[in-house]
Amino acid sequence: MNLKGRDFLTLKDFTPEEIQYMVDAAAYFKKKKKAGELVDIYKGKNVALIFEKTSTRTRCSFEVAAHDLGMGSTYLEPASSQIGKKESIADTARVLGSMFDGIEYRGFEQTIVEELAKYADVPVWNGLTNEYHPTQMLADLLTIQEIFGKDVKGLKLAYMGDARYNMANSLMILCTKMGMNFAAGAPKSYFPNDELVEICQGYAKESGGSILLTEDAAEAAKDADIIYTDVWVSMGEPDSAWVERIDDLKPYKVTKAVLENAGKNA
Repeated sequence: MNLKGRDFLTLKDFTPEEIQYMVDAAAYFKKKKKAGELVDIYKGKNVALIFEKTSTRTRCSFEVAAHDLGMGSTYLEPASSQIGKKESIADTARVLGSMFDGIEYRGFEQTIVEELAKYADVPVWNGLTNEYHPTQMLADLLTIQEIFGKDVKGLKLAYMGDARYNMANSLMILCTKMGMNFAAGAPKSYFPNDELVEICQGYAKESGGSILLTEDAAEAAKDADIIYTDVWVSMGEPDSAWVERIDDLKPYKVTKAVLENAGKNA
């Protein structure tokens, strides 16, 4: 399988076989690193790492990976670049594409990473946007397969919390692509958007997976093989979001229906 030159913007763009191929490659390189074997096969290559949202783990992951594979990396944060300010996204893509062999972007709207990919002549990788986090999904699937084996069909992953954004969106895509059962436990106003749910239902029909969206946390977690959560307030959101978000996602809020039913049956 040859994915050379492909952008990596969302898992929607890849088949289950291609996703597994990337995870297998990650497992191979991880094994080599643990064994102390050099795999610096990309000497002479360079990548640009654009971080409009700062990070510890994502930045270190990309920089260490680039170094281990023999590549140079240049870290660009808002304070040290003019991306989207004095220089347009399209111009940035053209300039960086002429200097680097790949571009990683971690930031805000999905439209930004898509515009980078449109105008850059080199592969662009999504390190996180508001809508998707596909690189995280490869790491998560690798972890799942290290525990349960490569055949993940039929496993249930339950996500708890705000299911409207990048993590739950990407987990739902991953699960339904790979034949897993995805469940989200959250208030209804925090469910993924209907359009993406419909798309993922199509993936699930092909793979044998399923989707469960419920306000009942106990139902979401029932028989789950993996339980997953994330921060309730994302980077870049206003401070005013904290009070409402915490109130809405408190455990007693999520399980309100369970408690009410318990009271009726007591």
